[in-house]
Amino acid sequence: MRIGIFGGSFNPPHMGHINSLLTVQKKAGLDRVHVVPAAQNPLKIEIEGPSAEQRLELVRQSLKSYGKHFFVDDQELRRGGLSYTIDTVMSLRKDVDPEDLYLIIGADQFENFSQWKDYKKILTEANLIVTTRPGWAIPQEANELPEYFKDLVAEYDFNFIELKTGRNVQFIRLEDVEVSASEVRKLLRANRPVEKVLPLSVESYIRENGLYRPIGDKIGDFAKFTSFCGDILFSKKAIQVRGFDLTGISAPSEYTLIASGTSTRHASSMAENVVQAVKEEYNVLPQSIEGVDEGRWVLVDYGSLIIHVFYDYVRQEYSLEKLWKDGKDLNLKDPYIK
Repeated sequence: MRIGIFGGSFNPPHMGHINSLLTVQKKAGLDRVHVVPAAQNPLKIEIEGPSAEQRLELVRQSLKSYGKHFFVDDQELRRGGLSYTIDTVMSLRKDVDPEDLYLIIGADQFENFSQWKDYKKILTEANLIVTTRPGWAIPQEANELPEYFKDLVAEYDFNFIELKTGRNVQFIRLEDVEVSASEVRKLLRANRPVEKVLPLSVESYIRENGLYRPIGDKIGDFAKFTSFCGDILFSKKAIQVRGFDLTGISAPSEYTLIASGTSTRHASSMAENVVQAVKEEYNVLPQSIEGVDEGRWVLVDYGSLIIHVFYDYVRQEYSLEKLWKDGKDLNLKDPYIK
């Protein structure tokens, strides 16, 4: 039997996931695909959302109308802790030969695959299927492959690569569904229609269990919360920390913070420190966090407060403060300067 592995946070599972699963199963001729919710992705910061058990049930709900080819595999949730794909691959290898095992990832993940734990071993123990993703193209020729990957190639043909490990990589084009989990979460928290991006069974489960509600009730006073986050940034040596009350103007949030770091690493570190401090003080995680891997522009979304942490050089390019000139400057002061 040809067995696929399709992992992810599934927070929540949406029509993009379903489209990918159905297309890959058919085009690659897979007999069964193990859909594996992760306990915690080691390359992502944890965000506010359903429990692991609820995400597992959401995946079950999303697949119950799609037949026998898909198996919801809870092994990573049972293991707990950080989820590493190599562990799941080796678990399935007990029953499946490497030539019959296929790891399914998106083109965005393929670009950063060298960051995965034991990625070269994965490419010894399983084949790879790489799908298109909105905004991400798949390589058209060998020189477009990621640098880390080029030395692993034994033979390159259009949409198919033979690897020196004995395994292969197949590229599959999807009729992309323009949706991401972060976009779906925003729609749900804003109580906007989601029938085009979520299976009905998934939407029903979310509504019945009160998932993806706005986090404002946990935070309460967002003016005070903005000041708290600003103090954390000051404590980590942020440059030019500014806060704005945007309640009087049209803006994506009621409050915003902007700060700079002396490097991309400093910017990412400051954003992570804010997330940790808020979790400890308010027991709340962000609704989403973007850009932390690169550190050029990290966006931390707490609903009514959005925090922008830049590498200072990049901040000067965007001049976001000009967008908020009609808002109220909170005139934040560094409490650590005596």
